[in-house]
Amino acid sequence: MEKINFPRKFKVYLPLIIILILLVFLMPRSSRFGYDYKKGTPWKYETLIAQFDFPILKTEEQYQRELENAGSHVIPYYRYDAKVDTKGAEAVAAMDFDTLEVLRQVTADALSHIYSIGVISTSTLQEQTGVIYVQKDRRAVKVPVSEVYTLDNAYRIMKERIAEACPGYDVDSIYAATGLGKLVEPNLVFDQQTTDLVHEESYDHISRTQGVMRSGLVIVSQGEMVTAEIEQLLNSYKAEFDSNVGYMGPRPLQWTGNVLISFFLVLLLFLAIYYCNTSIFEEYNKYLYLLMVFLLSAVGSSVVANIDPSLFYMMPFLLIVFYQLAFFTRRMVFSVYFISLLPMLIFAPNGMELFVIYLVAGTVGILVFEYFNKGWLQFVTALILFVVMVMVWFAFRLVEGMTTADYRTILDIAFGAVLSVAGYPLVYLFEKMFRLVSTSKLVDLSDTSNPLLRMLADKAPGTFQHSLQVMNLADAVGRAVDANVPLIRTAALYHDVGKIANPQCFTENETPGVKFHAELTPKESAHEIIRHVSDGVALAQKHGLPEIICDFIRTHHGTTPAAYFLNTYLNAGGDPDDVADFYYDGVRPTTKEQVILMFCDAVEAASRALKDYSPENISALVDRIVDGKIADGQLVDAEVSLKEIATIKETMKSYIQQMYHSRVAYPKRRRNA
Repeated sequence: MEKINFPRKFKVYLPLIIILILLVFLMPRSSRFGYDYKKGTPWKYETLIAQFDFPILKTEEQYQRELENAGSHVIPYYRYDAKVDTKGAEAVAAMDFDTLEVLRQVTADALSHIYSIGVISTSTLQEQTGVIYVQKDRRAVKVPVSEVYTLDNAYRIMKERIAEACPGYDVDSIYAATGLGKLVEPNLVFDQQTTDLVHEESYDHISRTQGVMRSGLVIVSQGEMVTAEIEQLLNSYKAEFDSNVGYMGPRPLQWTGNVLISFFLVLLLFLAIYYCNTSIFEEYNKYLYLLMVFLLSAVGSSVVANIDPSLFYMMPFLLIVFYQLAFFTRRMVFSVYFISLLPMLIFAPNGMELFVIYLVAGTVGILVFEYFNKGWLQFVTALILFVVMVMVWFAFRLVEGMTTADYRTILDIAFGAVLSVAGYPLVYLFEKMFRLVSTSKLVDLSDTSNPLLRMLADKAPGTFQHSLQVMNLADAVGRAVDANVPLIRTAALYHDVGKIANPQCFTENETPGVKFHAELTPKESAHEIIRHVSDGVALAQKHGLPEIICDFIRTHHGTTPAAYFLNTYLNAGGDPDDVADFYYDGVRPTTKEQVILMFCDAVEAASRALKDYSPENISALVDRIVDGKIADGQLVDAEVSLKEIATIKETMKSYIQQMYHSRVAYPKRRRNA
C-alpha cells in the first residue's frame, strides 16, 4: 500500500481556503423546495399540506393563450376635437337659408346633437364591431362603436331633422342649395400612437395567477398520482417557497451547512488533483490555473442563477474542458471538470438536468477536441457538442411528456456551443498569465521545420534521427501510462539539441575515418560528452524554448555517469575516488514525463548496439537499463508508481521488438543460361 503523502507547503492550501470563503458567500441564502416530482408518477413523500397562502400560477400554455387573445383584440383610441364643434357652429351661423330661416336653428341643434354623440370617419373605423376609447375632457371612456355616428349616419340624422322642420320640401334640393352636404366633419380623431401604447399595456395587465390556495389545504397526498392539475399546484407552491419563503430555520445552522458544503466541494477538488497527479502541487502555476478554472465555473453558476436561470443553457461551461485540455491530461481534465460542475447542482433550479447535459457534452468534448481543434474544425466540435446537448435535453423532455419543441432553448444551446469555441482563444491569454505551455504551442514546437530542429538535422543528422526514434518510443510509452504525450514528443525532439555545439563528439554523428576521442583522455572525453546538457539548455533558452522543455534537457541524464569513459578510466587503473568529472551535473527527473524520456533515451541508444534482437535480449536490455536507473537513485524525486514503471518496461520491450523485427530475405532471381 502506497503511503499517503499530502503536500506540506502552506501555499498549496492558501488558495483553497480563499476559494472556500468565496463559496460560502456564493451559496444561496434560502433553501430550495426539497421535493422531486414528475407528472404521471406517484407522490413518494408524505402528504403535503400548504404551510402558507400562495397564488396558483397559470401554466405557460394558459398564459400564452391569453396573450394571443389580447393581441387579437385591439381597441382603437380616439380624441375628441372641440374645434370641429366650434367650426360647425360658425359655419351654420354664416349660411344663407333665404326664405327657410327656420332651418338655421334646426341645423344648429341637429349639428350640436351629432357632435355631442361623436362622429367618426368610416375609413378609421377599421371594421371595428366592439368598443373604442374616446378621450374627452382628460377622461377616456369605452364607448360601443354602435353608439357613435359615422359620416353617413350623421347626414341621415341631419336630413331627418330638416324633413321634420320643412314638410313638403325636397331635402336633397335644400342640401344642394345651402351647402349642408359639406357641413359635418368627424370630431373623433383616431390616435395611432396611443392605440399602440394602450394595446401594449393590455399585456401587462394579464395576470400570471388564477386564484389562491389557502394555508392548511392538502396539495397532494402520499401515493397520489401527480396529475397535470396537481403538478400546477406543486409548481406554484415551489415558486412561492423559493422566492418568498425559503429558509425558515436558525441562521447559524444555515451558515454551518453552507460552510460544510463548500468545504466538501473544495476537498473533492483537492483530492481530484492529488489522485491524478501530485506533481501539480509543485508546479504552482498549473495548480493555480486549475483552481481558477473551478472558481470561474462556480462564480458563473451563482451569477446566472441570480440573474436568470434560463441562461444556463447558453453559458459556455464546456470551455472548462477546452481550457484544461490545452495544458493537462484527459484524466486530470475529466476529474476537475466533473467537480467544477457540482456548484451547478446547488445553484441552478434544474441543476440535475443541466449537470447531466454538460457532463455528457464535456466528456464527448474531451474525446473529439483532439481531432477537431484547429481552425475551422473547431466549429465541427461545436456542432457535435450541440447535437449531444440537444439529445440529452430532449431525453429529459421525453421523460416529462413533452410533445412540442422548445425552439428558444435549442437556440440557447446552439449559442452556448458556438460561444464555447469562440471563447477558446482566451487560452492564449491564460498561457501568458500563468506562464504555461499549451498543447498548441507544443505541437508548433514539434514541427520538424522549426529552425532549431532544422539546425539539429543539418549539423547533427545522427542525433536528429536518434531524437526522432526517442520521440516515437516515448509517444507509445506516454500513451500507455496516460502521460502528457505532446509534451513528451516535443521534449524528445529537443533533449539532445546541445550536441549541435560539437556533433563529431558523438558516435552517431562521426564522419567515417574521423575519431574525435582518439587523442583525448577519458576525463576530457567525458567532459565533452557531459557538456551537451549545459550547451542544450543555453541553446534552448537562446531560441526562446519554454522552461519546461529546458527542464527535460537538464533531467534526461539526471546525475548518471558517462559510463563508457568511466569504465575505460577505471579499467586503465584510474583512482575510484576521483570520478566526479565523469558524472552529469544535472537534475534528477521529478515528473512522470521526465522519467519516460530518461528511460526511452537510454534504451533507444543502447538498443543500437544489440547484435541479436531476440525478445529475450531486448527484454534483458530494457530491464537492465530501467533497474539500473532505479538502483542509481535517479527516481527518488519522481512521481511515478511501480505499476507505471512496469507498464513503461513492457511498452518499450514491445516497441523495440517491432522496430527491430526480422525481415524476409528476398531471393535472387535466377538468370537463364
